[in-house]
Amino acid sequence: MVKLRLNAGNVLNENIHQIGILALGSHLENHGPALPIDTDAKISSYIAFKSSLLSGAKYLGVVYPSYELDEIDHGNHNTIEEVVKEIKKIIESAKKYLHIKKLIIVNGHGGNIPVFQYIYDIQEDTGVNIIINNKIVELEGPHGGTGEISLGKVLEIVNEDQVKNQGDYKQYGEIGLYAFTEARKNDPGIEKNAKYLEENGVYMDESYGEELFSLAINSVLCDLEKLLK
Repeated sequence: MVKLRLNAGNVLNENIHQIGILALGSHLENHGPALPIDTDAKISSYIAFKSSLLSGAKYLGVVYPSYELDEIDHGNHNTIEEVVKEIKKIIESAKKYLHIKKLIIVNGHGGNIPVFQYIYDIQEDTGVNIIINNKIVELEGPHGGTGEISLGKVLEIVNEDQVKNQGDYKQYGEIGLYAFTEARKNDPGIEKNAKYLEENGVYMDESYGEELFSLAINSVLCDLEKLLK
């Protein structure tokens, strides 16, 4: 067998090749008129891929299914079991073909957070050490709001003709999850974001989007350093 040059190229160190980075988002949900329905998947994929370029870790692609609470009906989602099954499938494939031993999952969709309670079981079943990175969800603010549209501007996925309508939460009730009364009642965080949207509206700021991406990518790089120890 050929001896691989594990220290070649721009890599943190040769052990980085044992670490994979997997994006988790959503592909089929409304984000207002200016952003595409797969905004979350594109954001998380960019963070995961950019982090792999900067570190040398293996980019493992993006998970297709995603989860959402029943009371938030703004797209097509899947069961937690389907999401967990797909993550396990990708990990097993990465172990077999890429010899991955550790993994960072970059999440870009708040609805996936209930999936995290199954991560220990996934680790036990696959034998792979997993870190969940939820930084961009923590940073970006209301669904389809200023944070996401600014990130979208950096990615060039925004329909700029529709930016003026992105803050119209009465017509596009998914913005800030404004129209989902039950979800707002059950989750103080969702209520806070909806109120923030009502008071401040939505604006697009490319510099802000770049700042959010920088913070999220640096967070993943810090997680990589932890896994390398």
